[in-house]
Amino acid sequence: MRLLFLAVMRPHTGNAVTARRVRDHLEAAGHMCLLKDAFDFDGPSEIAALIQAEAVEAALALHLYRGGRLLRGHGIPFGIIFGGTDLNEDVNQGEKNQVMGKVLEEARFAVAFTESMKETARLQWPHAKAKIYVQSQGIATAPNTAFNWDAFLQRADIQQSTDNLHVFLLISGLRQVKDPLYLVDAFAEWHQEEPNVYMVIVGPEVDPVFTREVKAKVKRATGVRLIPEMPQDDLHALVKKCFALVNSSVSEGMSAAILEAMDLEVPVLARNIPGNAAVVTHEVTGLLFSDPQEFVQLAKRLVSDPALEKELVANGRQYVRMYHSWRVERDTYQHLVRTLEGSSED
Repeated sequence: MRLLFLAVMRPHTGNAVTARRVRDHLEAAGHMCLLKDAFDFDGPSEIAALIQAEAVEAALALHLYRGGRLLRGHGIPFGIIFGGTDLNEDVNQGEKNQVMGKVLEEARFAVAFTESMKETARLQWPHAKAKIYVQSQGIATAPNTAFNWDAFLQRADIQQSTDNLHVFLLISGLRQVKDPLYLVDAFAEWHQEEPNVYMVIVGPEVDPVFTREVKAKVKRATGVRLIPEMPQDDLHALVKKCFALVNSSVSEGMSAAILEAMDLEVPVLARNIPGNAAVVTHEVTGLLFSDPQEFVQLAKRLVSDPALEKELVANGRQYVRMYHSWRVERDTYQHLVRTLEGSSED
């Protein structure tokens, strides 16, 4: 089957990584999958032209609003994958909510990463409840074995002997919903007490105005570094070298970075929001904090308690292997896409 797959393809973002992984699942089943960035299209007429030019038979969109709204009314069957901000933010804007409801009316199926995302969608659009499936993100990591940790530290201007160094890594596109500045002041204060702790923020410059704000703040903050986006295999290698992974987002669908850290056997400290609490069980698979002060308390505890670190790592790895199987994810998407075959609408 010739499939069009619309997603937000900003490089090195969670959505782009998920989209490429799902495309691989579909191509492995013999489908031709045309993966396109939803932001490259001004409206449905451009999609209609693409569908005709490429003889597209069915479609898939990652993000109910950004991708889904472009697929309505073309007479081809399609499915939806909820992204995160569609259910956490766009849903609160009246016009977007209405559009998303109409998209769901036409969609053959919709995939939510968590039960809580499914519940949010079900409450908003009761008519769609029978077509919403839950499939958590499948995780597969592949660290670059040639990654040079010493060169990275030099580039990040971290001049510490690696023996007693504790680097906390925040993987975050520079946009407000990821709230990369949330912990900066508290962390800088901690670094002044303990100069061997650092926080490194890595991610693409998504919002130009906010990026300037982040750069200015980080420049003034001791012990905090900002690094541009990196290729996925280098990022996985970096995660493995760091002491812990941090997530301070205001809103998450399901953080692939958290799950990848668990898979790479690195402890996780995450802001206590629904998307994070769905994958991190406090003091079992990671640590959840509700404010910057609590983050510092928990981070200090983790640094001073190797037994806790070992337990969180073992539990996190087991959790990912059990509930975020790449193979199960592949089977789910291959099965759902079969429901798009044949019977295109006239």
